Amino acid sequence: MYKSSKIIYLIVGMFTISGLAGCKLPWASSDEAPNLNVTQAYQTVEARLTQAIAQTPSVTDTSTPTEIRTATQIPSITPGTVTVTPGQPTSAASPVPNCDIAAAGVPIDVTIPDDTQMQPGESFTKIWRLQNVGTCNWTSSYSAALFSGDAMDAPASVPLTANIAPRASVDLPVDMIAPQVAGTYQGNWKLQNASGEWFGIGPSGGSAFWVRIIVAGSSTLTPTVIGPTNTPGPDIQVSGTASLMPDDGLDLDSNQLNNVDVDLKYSLDAQDKLFLTPSGGAQIVKYGGSEPTIDDCQTASLSNSPEEILDGMKGTYICYSTNQGLPGWLRLSLLDTDTGELTVQILTWAQP
Repeated sequence: MYKSSKIIYLIVGMFTISGLAGCKLPWASSDEAPNLNVTQAYQTVEARLTQAIAQTPSVTDTSTPTEIRTATQIPSITPGTVTVTPGQPTSAASPVPNCDIAAAGVPIDVTIPDDTQMQPGESFTKIWRLQNVGTCNWTSSYSAALFSGDAMDAPASVPLTANIAPRASVDLPVDMIAPQVAGTYQGNWKLQNASGEWFGIGPSGGSAFWVRIIVAGSSTLTPTVIGPTNTPGPDIQVSGTASLMPDDGLDLDSNQLNNVDVDLKYSLDAQDKLFLTPSGGAQIVKYGGSEPTIDDCQTASLSNSPEEILDGMKGTYICYSTNQGLPGWLRLSLLDTDTGELTVQILTWAQP
């Protein structure tokens, strides 16, 4: 563009000089009339300009064109927020399900609801309905077993007879016999896996399921038949169950724990051995696996020596004489070897 302007100025200047040359100067002869045609002069100039432009070489613009970018909108992000894509898991850890855990079925007490009235010595079958809510199969190596409380002559454990898959339910029947003595009795049960580990119901699988009955009738033993007449049994001072922890004391005249008047002390020695020791003038002796009569306990060789309590002594009877001189018997129902809890059943006759 600069070169084209320069050529135009040059041509215009040439024609200007030519025009001036054609004019009569002051010192020229005054009789010569001017003969310049202005229109022709402009036409001539225009023609020369056109010719000059045509002969001027074109200049190619080799400069790099400026790129025009369109602005892209960037979404704003509020500080402190986290965007989670739908369908993708968050960073929160999922709880790990338990292998062995049970839940109450519907209903859990298929038979013998709580506080069912029973006659002394009555046989019954308790059936619980449980659901497997864990992640492991319950096999025939699993079993239901008495965890604490009154056994009521039930077997120590009852194995499962079929595999129970997760989310499946099972009915667990256990044969029992109501005690001969009137009172309220409760046995707490749990499940055991193939490794012998306990588990039950509840959110963490640590709660037991139970059977609770009330033995009705008079608090007397079955009378002994002598000849053609029936002789009634002796009157009973107190009977029932008690659960003792090491260092507890039991009053056999009232079946109260840690009373002022203690007949038996339950203790753990330095070698982790458990003992029942008579106190305050009471005396005891191990009798055996059958229920003794009042005559059996009155004629037994009682002493103030302690009796060691061992695992496997379930169902063993101990005869005693209280510090008030009343005879009676104590039956070992259950020993929890993990906690040392001892569950016993007692009967104290009212006459010495």
